[in-house]
Amino acid sequence: MKIKGMVLVIIGAASFGFTPIFVKKGFEYGYSLGQINIIQMLIAFLLLWSVTLVKKIKISSTSKLSVLKILATGTTVGLTSIFYYGALQYLTASLAIILLFQFVWIGMIYERIFNGTKPNKINFISLLVTFSGVFFASGILEGEILDISSTGLILGLLSGVSYSGFIFFSGQIAIGHPPLLKSTWMVTGSFLLVCLVFFEDIFSINPTDNRLWLIGGGVALVGAVIPSIFFAGGAPLISGRLANVLSSIELPVAIISAMIILSESVTLMQWLGVLLIVLAIFINELKSPVSQ
Repeated sequence: MKIKGMVLVIIGAASFGFTPIFVKKGFEYGYSLGQINIIQMLIAFLLLWSVTLVKKIKISSTSKLSVLKILATGTTVGLTSIFYYGALQYLTASLAIILLFQFVWIGMIYERIFNGTKPNKINFISLLVTFSGVFFASGILEGEILDISSTGLILGLLSGVSYSGFIFFSGQIAIGHPPLLKSTWMVTGSFLLVCLVFFEDIFSINPTDNRLWLIGGGVALVGAVIPSIFFAGGAPLISGRLANVLSSIELPVAIISAMIILSESVTLMQWLGVLLIVLAIFINELKSPVSQ
């Protein structure tokens, strides 16, 4: 079961690494942050509920309290999309994903607040390595930091906060429930949040705009449907710390895809920073056994 959980989390994390491609293309075509988010979540919402109903999964098997908890956790998916995609409006895909990956140390805060786990020496070493990685990966040595948008930086860091919450709470709530049903309720919570935040954008969407539906469909699959299903199925089978380690696959996947498809340039110094961030995730897991 542990191997299964590891594979599921890896697939879910790797899938999320492809979202910048669709989002960046959407912005190039002139679509707004709200339009992309709404269409993405609408498609994910319809797709997951359709599959859930076709498979005749008993919705009543989930208590009202569990549903509320799952819906609340689902808002972290919506918040991550809002902040992360928002950062992509101002930053390169490579830098936006690096900021998202600050969940390495933000996760320590979640554990301190909700589990009462105090940071130890390994945690602080991991934090130091993470910040060193950000220093190299940000391009500051090449002078690129001077051209970075402060708005993009803030949105990128906020995406790290919400993404860390998604990883942490995914393995904490509704354990034992069907992963598909759990994912469906999570995306429902995300869809409701996005509609509230971007309510005015709903009326600007052209239902016959096939290109918008194509972009939204791509983002929905790699940014909401696949990660939600695979994280919901895999996270409960392994520890939260191991889930963080395996999620690091998202970082190189996102950067490599940005290099190949979006033609973004990444220097050797920036790759060093990426490797340090991934190393920091592994170091952070030395504080206790990764198995449950």
